[in-house]
Amino acid sequence: MKTLIAGFGNIFFRDDGYGCEAARFLARAGLPDGVTVRDFGISGLHVAFEMLAGYDRVILVDAVSRGGAPGTLYAIEPDGVQTNIPPDAHAMQLETVLSLYERLSKDLSADVLPTIAIVGCEPECVDEGMGLSPRVAAAVPATAALIQRLLEPSGGRTPV
Repeated sequence: MKTLIAGFGNIFFRDDGYGCEAARFLARAGLPDGVTVRDFGISGLHVAFEMLAGYDRVILVDAVSRGGAPGTLYAIEPDGVQTNIPPDAHAMQLETVLSLYERLSKDLSADVLPTIAIVGCEPECVDEGMGLSPRVAAAVPATAALIQRLLEPSGGRTPV
């Protein structure tokens, strides 16, 4: 199964760089054949286009505020994410990427539409600065374990 794991975020805003750090960790983790890991950083426009490249599955990895304790991991179905947001190349949040992807896939009549999952981590600090907070940094290896479960043939339907 052709899979894209896309790290997403801004490393210059502390925990917002979680998706980038998780992608770097996963790239060294020995994933199954057919799995591509990329750190897209703040290039949300590129993520939306890459999602149209014939993948069967896409896992987006990003810092996601949902009110939990910092470092809490979430496996999110994209149907719970608002996607009617107009694209703005200067503010490509996860919701904007998904909205743009939906429009592109319809406009281009994409042949293959991947199954999409989001792996998110509750941030502690998204102030200007570099480096993840200790609790978010500690969640990166657990992120790899969660994604390994999602890559299992059963789809890793284990609740998080």
